[in-house]
This record gives sequence, structure tokens and C-alpha cells, in this order.
Amino acid sequence: MNIDKKKLTPFVLVSIFLVMLGLSFAAVPLYDLFCRVTGFGGTTQNASTKDIPKIVVNQDYKMRFDTNINSTLNWKFTSEMNTLELKPGEVHTVKFYVENPNSKPSSGSASFNVSPAPFGIYLNKIGCFCFEKQTLKAGEKKEFNLTFFLDPKVVDDNKTKNIADVTLSFTFFSSDFYSKNKA
Repeated sequence: MNIDKKKLTPFVLVSIFLVMLGLSFAAVPLYDLFCRVTGFGGTTQNASTKDIPKIVVNQDYKMRFDTNINSTLNWKFTSEMNTLELKPGEVHTVKFYVENPNSKPSSGSASFNVSPAPFGIYLNKIGCFCFEKQTLKAGEKKEFNLTFFLDPKVVDDNKTKNIADVTLSFTFFSSDFYSKNKA
């Protein structure tokens, strides 16, 4: 069988293009799935009240809360406490306070990171304000809650069993893409 290379080359190139295009659309959801399954980069797990562990492990961890505001968002952001002593399996709720001291309403969204990163897979959020657009009126103050637990399996992992200090860092970023004052 004699194949004409002039006809085959465009077909191969178009096929490669379509495969690459498909992979580019699949990259984000596949990366998100990878991070959630492995805890890569400190990605935490989502949980519900039915997932709360039945046991509490008698090992102490200190969780530090770090609050930050991106320079494009002029808000005040604090947590009710800087540190929390916790044991794997205990459920905790921590309050965070946000204020818009500006004369105009603005919106922001909080992202977070867990450090050291191997703890991410064991930090289970039952309720969180993160990754949701929050809009505050001029001068408005709001309270947000984070409810979470540390999975008791954290004590069995060689990457985490000798670490007792964990930092949960939140950063609010502006989500105002358009301003009514711009023409």
C-alpha cells in the first residue's frame, strides 16, 4: 500500500493539534483532582459533619493562623486567635473578621495555604469562606467561620509524624474586575 505523504502530513498535524487542545482544557480539572487526592501544595480536603472522626488522638499540634490582604484590596483582615492547640480528630471553629474601611463597596475572595504542605491532605474543612466572592459595603464589617478537623491518620504518616507546628495562611484578593466609574 502506497500512502501519499503530502495528504498524510496535514492529517497528522491536525490530529496533534486537536489532542493538544483537548489536553489543555483537561489540565486544570486534572491538576485540581491530583491536588485534592494527594494534598499536593498544601491542598486541604473538604468534609461534611458525617466525616468527623469517631476518635481523638492524644497528640498535640499547634496551628497558627496567618491573615493577609493583597495590595489591590484595602481591607482589614484578622482572626480571633493567632494560634490554636488541637488534637487530631477534634473539630474546631475559628472566627475571622473582615472590614472594608473604604468609602465604596468592594469584593474579595480568600485563598489559603497549609504549611508544611504534607499536612494539607489531613486538614479537613467542614465549612469555609474561602474561594467564595465576598462583597462588603463601605465601612461594613463581617465575620466568617472556618470549621475544620485534623484527620487522625496524620500521626501515622512518616512525612508528618515528627512535626507539631502547622500554619494555615489566608490571603484575600480583590475580585472587582470592573468599576462603575470607568467609562
